[in-house]
Amino acid sequence: MKYLRPALAIAVFALVMPTLASAQVLTQKPILYGKNWVAITGKPIAATAGAKIFFDGGNAVDATCAMLAAAATMWDTMHWGGETQALIHNPNTGEVIGINAMGVAPTGATPEFFENMGMRYPPEYGPLAATTPGTPGGLMVMLAEYGTMSLAEVLAPAIEMAAGYPIESGTVQRINENFHELIKWPYSKALFLSDHGEGVRGPEAGDIFRQPDLKATLEKLVAAERAALRNGLDRKAAIYAAYDRFYRGDIAEELVRSTREQGGLFTLEDLDRWQVHIEKAVSTNYRGIDVYKLTTWTQGPVMLQALNILENFNLKSMGYNTVRYIHTLYQAMNLAFADRDYYYGDPYFPPEEPIDGLLSKEYARERAQLIRPDRNNPYIRHGQPPGVEDERGIFEKLLDDVIGQNNDPGSGDESFFRGTTSIQAADKEGWVVSVTPSGGWVPAVVAGETGIGLSQRMQSFVLDPNQNPYNVVEPGKRPRVTLTPGMALKDGKPFLSFAVQGGDAQDQMLLQFFLNIVEFGMDVQQAAEADNFLSYQLHQSFGEHIKEPGRLGVNESVNEYTRDTLRKMGYWVEVGFWGDYKNTSGPINAIHFDQENGIMQGGSSTHGDDYGIAWSEQRR
Repeated sequence: MKYLRPALAIAVFALVMPTLASAQVLTQKPILYGKNWVAITGKPIAATAGAKIFFDGGNAVDATCAMLAAAATMWDTMHWGGETQALIHNPNTGEVIGINAMGVAPTGATPEFFENMGMRYPPEYGPLAATTPGTPGGLMVMLAEYGTMSLAEVLAPAIEMAAGYPIESGTVQRINENFHELIKWPYSKALFLSDHGEGVRGPEAGDIFRQPDLKATLEKLVAAERAALRNGLDRKAAIYAAYDRFYRGDIAEELVRSTREQGGLFTLEDLDRWQVHIEKAVSTNYRGIDVYKLTTWTQGPVMLQALNILENFNLKSMGYNTVRYIHTLYQAMNLAFADRDYYYGDPYFPPEEPIDGLLSKEYARERAQLIRPDRNNPYIRHGQPPGVEDERGIFEKLLDDVIGQNNDPGSGDESFFRGTTSIQAADKEGWVVSVTPSGGWVPAVVAGETGIGLSQRMQSFVLDPNQNPYNVVEPGKRPRVTLTPGMALKDGKPFLSFAVQGGDAQDQMLLQFFLNIVEFGMDVQQAAEADNFLSYQLHQSFGEHIKEPGRLGVNESVNEYTRDTLRKMGYWVEVGFWGDYKNTSGPINAIHFDQENGIMQGGSSTHGDDYGIAWSEQRR
């Protein structure tokens, strides 16, 4: 991040005079200013799809659905068989609503099933890694309940893309890297790999990538909607007719047939019983700002817990990315993640997660007192929030098992940052949407003639209740996922909408982004580009769920004195993350709301393909 690199004096000055610094600091991307609407997502084509819907008169929910559909057609970070979770600000009620469209474990997915196969966790890839598709249902429920347009209108860009679009280099790279997996599954092999006479290989960047089976599936949804409208049903009911065709009709039948053919467990009953939950978001107040997250089936409350702990410290006085600041945030995050690793799971299954206790200010003050000012604590354990019996003995045994578990630097990085994208949309009426859809990334199992890439989220379950009694795999249950959109209100009005891709890194990135704005006076683009640091002192949610106590990733702008001091405090300091990149900003997309002037300010990461469009002209 360039704005802190030129000289230490500049960095110090920025801490003393954050508002002046905000005026002087140049960013790699400009702020997006909009009065009518803002649309931002991880893919330029998807952002264009959202802009088209806005220009056609849709609201932020309509635009979000179009962006979600387009992004789900592009494969490298997600596909249609994955999962969707969203926060929606409804201007008519002033509420922040949660959309839970996470798929569930299918019939037969039990700890005994996987243990008998010699597994410590459900697999990373293949048909047994798949939860039931959530994204189609999440899209249709959001559109039906809060949108204004038809399913045909919001799916039109995705259908055009399924007919053929120039495939991006990132997707091509993922196909080539995962050749050995894709070739195992007949429908994935047929879609991604072809015999060119010199052997089987994937497409090249810029090739027109066609998905005829997916196109047919999306057209079936549109056909179901149109038939319902012809029969006199209203817009909402017609969309739910398409929903029924996907989860109870011929599309469901092919999903089940093809998944079981390839060794999966789906049943028609699994798809029929599954449903989207419209939930109340959980929240905390940080220095007058109400911050909202989805509840414990995601890791979202981690950020809220960390904010509650950090409210007991004067962060601004510490200075941006100083030793004290990095150390304090690292410890606060670790305390929150220790609770995540033990207490978070699907709230629709027993035992009941102690979310009220976890988010209490009193509990946060108790946790804050555990932070040692001079040293990292690799033995941080879950706490005992109000109403929970003490089970520390069990956790201490678990700590003995994981301390020093992984001594290969970077061995778990690929899974740590596993694929997701983010979508941000807002309009002048006050509709605001924050989404982190995911699942079905390459290498995914394609479900027969549906053309749909299945999720890989089963791997986020555990098999041992001693590790997390709330997140043990069970048929019909949702895994505790890393996916975590964020939203904040100030004085009851939208203040910030933000999300990031990056697996277990997500709430770490979003926490720092939020503090960059609230504590250090950065604007939304500066905060999106700012250098972050990263803790690996948590159970990863993917693969073998490794834990690396004391491992700390920092940006190269963090000076050698700071790095050496942190090492003396017990940290395993590394420069850079996200593979070989020195860019540690994280792929953050966000919208900041200037309520005084009626302006929306969009910020879009420089890390990857993230892209946004905004518009200010008034519609006639």
